[in-house]
Amino acid sequence: MRILISACLLGMSCRYDGGSKPCAAAPALAERHELVPVCPEQLGGLPTPRLPCERAGERVLRRDGADCTAAYEAGARQAERLFDLLGCGCAVLKARSPMCGRGRIYDGSFSGTLTDGDGVLAALLARRGVPVYTEEEIGRL
Repeated sequence: MRILISACLLGMSCRYDGGSKPCAAAPALAERHELVPVCPEQLGGLPTPRLPCERAGERVLRRDGADCTAAYEAGARQAERLFDLLGCGCAVLKARSPMCGRGRIYDGSFSGTLTDGDGVLAALLARRGVPVYTEEEIGRL
């Protein structure tokens, strides 16, 4: 199966801070499946590094208050297009991210507080019935 996966989980330096979040389980996943790395924030035109963003309701706000919702929505649509074009069966996305988080994301206060919710891409895919996992759930695949 082809799996859309957050590029930062594969060690690619695309996170807001210019770093990555390599997932120890990703190499084993790559032995069984074809992984399609994607950074939806970059696809939406955001630079790396960039100021951190959090989801506040339907909006995505940068730490300095700038509204980045349009870039997040554009990046999510581009990632969705890759998902469809390449025939992916599910997605493994970065937990708690305003783009990729599933189930629990940061609440928009930039205080480290989590709230129930999904990132922009995770929500888009879930509305279509696509199975979305975080790196913490790779064992379920």
